[in-house]
Amino acid sequence: MFDDIVNDHHSTPLAARMRPTCLDEFIGQQHLLGEGKSLRITIDAGLIHSLVFWGPPGVGKTTLAKIIAKQTKCHFIELSAVMAGVKELRAAVQEAEYMKQHSGVRTIVFVDEIHRFSKSQQDSLLAPMESGIIILFGATTENPSFELNNAVLSRLRVYVLRSIEIDQLKVLANRALCHEHGLANKKIQITPEALDLICKAADGDARRCLTLLEIASDLSRPINNINTINIDVLNEVLQGQTNRYDNKGDIFYEQISALHKSVRGTDPDAALYWFSRMIDGGCDPYYIARRLIRMASEDIGNADPRGLQIAIDATHAFERLGSPEGELALAHATVYLACAPKSNAVYTAFKSSMHDAKSNGSLEVPIHLKNAPTKMMSELGYGANYRYAHNEKFAYAAEEYLPEALKGSQYYIPTDRGLEKKIKEKLEFLKTLKKEKT
Repeated sequence: MFDDIVNDHHSTPLAARMRPTCLDEFIGQQHLLGEGKSLRITIDAGLIHSLVFWGPPGVGKTTLAKIIAKQTKCHFIELSAVMAGVKELRAAVQEAEYMKQHSGVRTIVFVDEIHRFSKSQQDSLLAPMESGIIILFGATTENPSFELNNAVLSRLRVYVLRSIEIDQLKVLANRALCHEHGLANKKIQITPEALDLICKAADGDARRCLTLLEIASDLSRPINNINTINIDVLNEVLQGQTNRYDNKGDIFYEQISALHKSVRGTDPDAALYWFSRMIDGGCDPYYIARRLIRMASEDIGNADPRGLQIAIDATHAFERLGSPEGELALAHATVYLACAPKSNAVYTAFKSSMHDAKSNGSLEVPIHLKNAPTKMMSELGYGANYRYAHNEKFAYAAEEYLPEALKGSQYYIPTDRGLEKKIKEKLEFLKTLKKEKT
């Protein structure tokens, strides 16, 4: 039943021994494999196609590929993008051609970590995929739309695999404790609290769950003559364990996106949670500090200019205090920005003005705004009729300050929130004065 299990269980990791070999044993991914779901229908009908499984580690990408190959009676070739090159790819294609010609058997070429293949390596897969010599299965933890060539993407379907839920991990752990290929021979019991802690620490990763369980079983303590995994054992096992985090991968960008959008959405609790998740996962606090400064300008702006100062002050405080003390200052800024009134008026105005600056060429400065440091420039009319604002009523000179081609353009449109409401009222008042002058 377990084809790839060696007789010496002590030399084989528990996760490998407990690898399922059929869909009925497979844990999770019911959104793809449940009754009536697309992938399940495809597998049951034997109508398999090239695909990529995209998801976090330990959710069953490789296992599912092997199960599909077995159930659809396909020849299976497994390659690792870390180890394989063009030579190995050619050998796999030749093997697939032989199987097709001599036995009529289809071949699935499974490439683990396919995102690590170079462009030329990916291109070498196109012809055998197009001709039907191979059915390509890929597995990746990175976003395929960023990591795979468009030509390859257009020839396959991407299936998104999700983290394994805690209840499903509990089923997996209990199965391992009593299975003959698992830990049944050790006769181990686990307390409910310890089981909960293992499954939470696994963080949606089935492989990690079984690895933690196996380590805990080695450290189990006899209680009433029964080897027991309890909280004390788990505290030893979990020293230094952190939540899943990758400072270069999708999870990193998903979390910083969640932090930014929580601040923008005025949800201080969510903002503080995502801030804490990133700090707990090992994110560089300076990166978060830079993003907070960006949020203060992009999403708060003139609705509360203090936000930018508080974000900068928090960064300086972290520079002085370091970690972990300085993280409180960043948390302070995170909560303040989340609670502050929101405006992207300056952000939008800046983008619009940049567009005009780039697309209208070198428009000349209006002559009345030019300085006249020499007699010749004065004679040419530089600075003529310029009105000094401080000498005017309300310190406002109702003149045109934009180039002639952009006369009347409005980039900055203040909101009715926070300080910007006052700014809006002032600008509207000055507009009335300008109309009266013209």
